[in-house]
Amino acid sequence: MLNLDFLQPKAPPLIGVDISSSAVKMVELGQTGRNYSLERYVIESLPKDAVTDGNIANHDLVAEAVKRAWRHLGTKVKNVSIALPAAAVIAKKILVPADLTERELETQVETEANQYIPFSLDEVNLDFQVLGPSPAVPDESEVLIAAAKKEKVDERVAVIEAAGLKALVVDVESYATQAAFELMRPQLPNQGDNQIIAVVDIGATAMHMNIFKDGQSIYSRDQGYAGNQLTQEIQRKFNMSSDEAEQAKRFGGLPENYEPEVLQPFMDTLALEISRSLQFFYTSSNYNTVDHILLAGGCSAIHGLDEAVSSRAQVPSTMRANPFFGMATGKVRGKQIQLDAPSLLIACGLAMRRFDPS
Repeated sequence: MLNLDFLQPKAPPLIGVDISSSAVKMVELGQTGRNYSLERYVIESLPKDAVTDGNIANHDLVAEAVKRAWRHLGTKVKNVSIALPAAAVIAKKILVPADLTERELETQVETEANQYIPFSLDEVNLDFQVLGPSPAVPDESEVLIAAAKKEKVDERVAVIEAAGLKALVVDVESYATQAAFELMRPQLPNQGDNQIIAVVDIGATAMHMNIFKDGQSIYSRDQGYAGNQLTQEIQRKFNMSSDEAEQAKRFGGLPENYEPEVLQPFMDTLALEISRSLQFFYTSSNYNTVDHILLAGGCSAIHGLDEAVSSRAQVPSTMRANPFFGMATGKVRGKQIQLDAPSLLIACGLAMRRFDPS
């Protein structure tokens, strides 16, 4: 039944590989005792439209970028952990009797999957993970089922293999974010216990909001307003090509009116969109406040964005996310890590799969 693991723990050393719409990001972590260390990481830009809407549109270009990233990483480890976008995965929690044998559990999962998955089981990779006893029904267990169409899994595995690497784990981006969030909890008062924390990952083409309470995701929402909107506005305002605008956005050199006429309006709109997402959360849940916002993704590096979001969303504790908080970093430069860390949440969460109990 299980062709490829989504959720089962793996022990061998591996690299977390996040293939986003704008870059291939790799993270390798180490461990001494209970302490993690950042061994190395790399961010390798992808050509425009090589990945679109979470789908690999140009296999060869992405495979070449993965190969370059691995070479620049400078590691000997070829086993990797990759992830599918949450939109490509159907996930469902079910309750089953706690005393089922493994064979009975597999049969039960298949039966349940047939009800929830709108495809033939022959077309999907299906996996499950026993989460533990149900808090409400002690003699039943909670089981997480995850399924994705084989073609979505195969296209990412094929890119990894074309780059000379081996995909040992296929995870889900939202679960990788949750794993990285666990590393960030020590930054928060009282380890973030009994608090509502929103992690907002602002990428090139989409903004993903995950809201956590006590380490569990209680809400998620995706929006289309993201970094490419700023690039497009730079193009329009200053008559630049897409590549020129992207370079100028990252490295500077724009006219003096860029900040007041382009950057500030973009930040204001982005802050408004985050505030709107929080309002959707409030109206669809029993909560009416968020204690902390952690900003991730490339846009989080924009100076002043945290203040703009804090003001608009009325959440005083708004900061940039850093999954490497408190980690030994060895030869990796500390200042550069501070800039890059918010973009590496998913890659870091995937790298954590190395330390899952076997």
